[in-house]
Amino acid sequence: MTRILITGGSGLIGAALIPILETRGHVCTRLSHNLKYPGQLFWNIQSKQLDAHSIEGYDAVIHLAGENVGSSRWTKSKKDLIRSSRVDGTRLLCEKIATLKYPPTVFLCASAIGFYGNRGKEELTEESSSGTGFLSSVVQDWEQATSPLDTLHIRKVFMRFGVILSGKGGALKKMLPPFKLGLGGKIGNGKQFMSWISLRDTVQAIVYLLEAEQIQGAVNMTSPYPVTNEGFTKALGKQLKRPTIFPLPALVAKLTLGEMAKDLLLASTKAHPQKLQNHDFKFKHPHLELALADILGV
Repeated sequence: MTRILITGGSGLIGAALIPILETRGHVCTRLSHNLKYPGQLFWNIQSKQLDAHSIEGYDAVIHLAGENVGSSRWTKSKKDLIRSSRVDGTRLLCEKIATLKYPPTVFLCASAIGFYGNRGKEELTEESSSGTGFLSSVVQDWEQATSPLDTLHIRKVFMRFGVILSGKGGALKKMLPPFKLGLGGKIGNGKQFMSWISLRDTVQAIVYLLEAEQIQGAVNMTSPYPVTNEGFTKALGKQLKRPTIFPLPALVAKLTLGEMAKDLLLASTKAHPQKLQNHDFKFKHPHLELALADILGV
């Protein structure tokens, strides 16, 4: 039995992950600013509230908390919240862990392939350099915020998530209504690469990383087969049996969504899960068509 402390437990990943961990005999405790579950622990990033004694004695920490980057236009206040929820929250948690008499042996920290920035057709692995832009800057600072743990014997893993596909939330859920109406289409020229992973594979990969003592550092949490935006659009339309003839021009996307369109919708990031593949992790959904069919139940 492993005692696991989890932040972001009510989010898309956390809500799917916790039941799986519990079926494997682990005991999970949520750390949240919103107390709505029995036995939950409290913290507040803005006021730097976190009682170190309350997080003493956990075997592992899975840190998933962070403001949703795609929920609204990136105003200055939204960008500040995106950064602080990740960077300040991670630093606060790690500073408290560093003071513990009995710290965890593993710290799995959410991260993102936004680390690499807009890289066109370049093949990106965990060894690739960082990129530029707002998201890349945030992710670099996010990972660096774990530095208080560097002097401790704690295995750190940075889970660089791609686009997580699920009918329950995230990007796919937002896409489904217009696509079901036959109003879907590529974004910009559609040639930008999209590195994706199903929610099911995301959860299984986290469980794998929790137990894989030989893996540390950055891990690309993506399918082995990234697709272009145009390829994704056609695949989704095929599964839904709907046409995809209504493109969203790049200029319109930028005018409508501003910097978020540039970094999220039009950027090209072709990331490969080299570490997971090198350690023989088995993807349930390596190919997009099968993943969409399973998610959509078609």
